[in-house]
Amino acid sequence: MSGQVVKAARRWYWQRMTAMAMALFVVIHIAVMVYAMNGGLSAAEVLGRTQGSVIWALFYGAFVVLVSVLASSGGRDTSVEWLRFSSGAAALTGNAIGLLLLVLGLRAVWAVTFGSLA
Repeated sequence: MSGQVVKAARRWYWQRMTAMAMALFVVIHIAVMVYAMNGGLSAAEVLGRTQGSVIWALFYGAFVVLVSVLASSGGRDTSVEWLRFSSGAAALTGNAIGLLLLVLGLRAVWAVTFGSLA
């Protein structure tokens, strides 16, 4: 097999693996939110419970990493299929999307968990 085919197969594999893992994270997130809302917790009370919680920081940090990997791969594929970018331009676009989401997402997790970005 050529190197390009192997790389495409790896991207396909990681896209599917991150999507399956994200499905579990989404179900847990929705279940926790439904539980909190049915328990009568306000957004401020939910935020108060997440602050200082390393467990929630790890959970949502992992969620952000999964989203970044999936979006990077999806952005690359979409750039090739819809925008007709070259392989190199599509890779750059996908990586930029993934990096942007990673940085913004981890900043949000940090702010929600530790209350400050500084």
